[in-house]
Amino acid sequence: MLLAIDVGNTNTVLGLFDGDTLADSFRIKTDPRSTADEMMLTFRGLLGGTPITGVSLCSTVPAVLHEMRLMLAKYYGDLPRILVEPGIKTGVQVLTDNPREVGADRIVNTLAAHHLYGGPCVVVDFGTSTNLDVVSASGDFLGGALAPGIQISLDALSARAAQLRKVELVRPRSVIGKNTVEALQSGALYGFAGQVDGLVDRIRTEIPGISEVIATGGLAEVVVPESRTITAHCPELTLIGLALVFLKNMGST
Repeated sequence: MLLAIDVGNTNTVLGLFDGDTLADSFRIKTDPRSTADEMMLTFRGLLGGTPITGVSLCSTVPAVLHEMRLMLAKYYGDLPRILVEPGIKTGVQVLTDNPREVGADRIVNTLAAHHLYGGPCVVVDFGTSTNLDVVSASGDFLGGALAPGIQISLDALSARAAQLRKVELVRPRSVIGKNTVEALQSGALYGFAGQVDGLVDRIRTEIPGISEVIATGGLAEVVVPESRTITAHCPELTLIGLALVFLKNMGST
């Protein structure tokens, strides 16, 4: 099976592909202090004896990427493997001022979104930051908008305001919160849904013809029902993109 690894700032997601089918996936916290050997212990605990035939990896955390390289060389050295970085064939043209500064996950999401939904479209990735990435009709990465992520915003608010605290991000009884917890939940949930809707509306004025707005990322499932512009929810979008990149560079394995 192909092992796809998406290393994000908060979480690392592993996916096992049997051909084109995502057979299983796992989500663990990203720890920049983990060594290559510690990572492998975690992977073995999750994957068990699953036979791995190839590896496709992208990372937005340089410290983790360094250890991942060591782990892959030591434990998967005899397998075909792809690290999504400059020079790797993705089929995505990055039409920004400095293509090298665009995160590998955003490029991979662009590839998967165009493959699954066509274009033009928008990918909304609810992660450590909330990324809105615009994909052209031909599958090019046109740029996008970045905003503080939901969890970071809530953590910062509780840290800086003495009478406010961390809350579970769930739908409150009403928009008008009757207590501090519900007021925080309302502001976060409906506020971020409104932020996405407002940005998508503005993107559509610049890129006519956008029909699909695809949500992904760890907190997407909470916001999607409250958004009027999000049309699809694809939690495995990045993993699918990694599998596509592997096939483009290695062929079927």
